[in-house]
Amino acid sequence: MRHLLDTHTVLWFLLDSERLSDAAAAIIEGEQASEGIAVSIASLWEFTVKHSLGKLQFEGGVASLRSMIDANGWDVLPVAQRHLEALSDLPYLHRDPFDRLLVATALADVLTLVTADENIHGYGVPWVW
Repeated sequence: MRHLLDTHTVLWFLLDSERLSDAAAAIIEGEQASEGIAVSIASLWEFTVKHSLGKLQFEGGVASLRSMIDANGWDVLPVAQRHLEALSDLPYLHRDPFDRLLVATALADVLTLVTADENIHGYGVPWVW
């Protein structure tokens, strides 16, 4: 099973935050996690926007974040046409464009989303926390 990490999940794991659930940590640290973990380029985009606005503090910025993602062996998924098509079919359960794109990516690529965001439950995407 492949998993797509929500932006906060990536950050909480890399920063060793107590906010990361035991289930999420177990998935990320799992025996074959590097082969089954993906991060959307949309998460790097979201991070970059929030970091540049001063809403997120992360030493080294997006270059450091990308380095850490690569060091963990996680796939970085581009935004593809199939993701946009899935996005266009999503109901507006909430307005966060990054979360909506992550949901669409997970649906289009048959991934389980690793997220603490309860707003995504209504989309019918497989998730774990």
